[in-house]
Amino acid sequence: MAFVSQNHIVLFFCLLLFRLSAADQDAVKAGYWYRGSGSVSDIDSSLFTHLFCAFAGLNPDTNEVTISDDNEDAFSTFTRTLQCSNPSITTLLSIGGGETDPHSFVSMAKNPSSREIFINSSINIARFYGFHGLDLAWESPTTADEMSYFGLLLDEWRTAVDAESNESGESPLILTAAVHYSPDIGSVTFPVDSIRRSLDWINVVAFDYYTPSWAPFTGAHALLYDLPNRVSTSSGIRAWIDSGLAPDTLVLGLPYYGYAWKLKKSGNHGVGARANGPAVTKDGEMTYRKIKEFIKKKRAKSIYNSTIVANYCYSGTTWIGYDDVQAIKTKVFYAKDQGLLGYFVWHVGGDKNWVLSQKASSTWDSLE
Repeated sequence: MAFVSQNHIVLFFCLLLFRLSAADQDAVKAGYWYRGSGSVSDIDSSLFTHLFCAFAGLNPDTNEVTISDDNEDAFSTFTRTLQCSNPSITTLLSIGGGETDPHSFVSMAKNPSSREIFINSSINIARFYGFHGLDLAWESPTTADEMSYFGLLLDEWRTAVDAESNESGESPLILTAAVHYSPDIGSVTFPVDSIRRSLDWINVVAFDYYTPSWAPFTGAHALLYDLPNRVSTSSGIRAWIDSGLAPDTLVLGLPYYGYAWKLKKSGNHGVGARANGPAVTKDGEMTYRKIKEFIKKKRAKSIYNSTIVANYCYSGTTWIGYDDVQAIKTKVFYAKDQGLLGYFVWHVGGDKNWVLSQKASSTWDSLE
């Protein structure tokens, strides 16, 4: 006879007990998980309302959404694993990200028949694996034509999702997209009208403004405030609202990672200090968890800059910009004060003992 593991039996009964359709949320407290984030079962799902499973891919030959063999086990059990600890959790399958060539999205989205294949396969795979929604992580349309294709894709996706819901009797899948910190990229603008009518919300990627791979000076890569007309999270959020999107369709991105620079002079260590590229790792990127370990090991000096809302630490010629508890708290307060729908984090595995997620969740709840 065939044997079934105890874990699978537990998951099966959890699914029977806690199978819930996606429901309207008063707020979004979301996080992205991917294979490098650790085990799905280790996530403290009580701190989130929504969790994104990242990333499904796009087959450039067939235009179908695909899940790699390496991701199959985790993706297939993602929803029911999380529902065992949080029955009300809402899960979404994120498509694209760094695992999909942006040109594949362009090739798919510019053709009506390939858009239809992509859309139908995304709906089928979301239903098959028990996800409550779909998230588009197209990085990132950069021309007027590509923005037009992006809008067509969203509109047709919404039409197909609603039609599938009417036919199946299931709640409509949630539709979201991860987008640039501002509606403007160079000389082109996101199709705001399509976003407004077709998506439930957008995840504003409010980080990576400065990185040591190109900036010859230290920078707060996710600063909330800066001088007028300079890149910052607040300027991007204001631009999205001014473009015509309601604040409660915006979800603010919070990074659980930072970047390390190599200072030119150890005595010059403020934001904007001259630097010679990345430190610690190849591109300088470090999770919050690793940054806290660095601070402890190197006895690094840690500073919170309340003017721009960002943290940094330094030891010798190593300088790291990141968000710590106070920055996260202030950003969540900002999101609530601006009437945003909520926040998302990239990525859940970057946290250390869930201190950032606990602060974000408790801060939001305290403002209700």
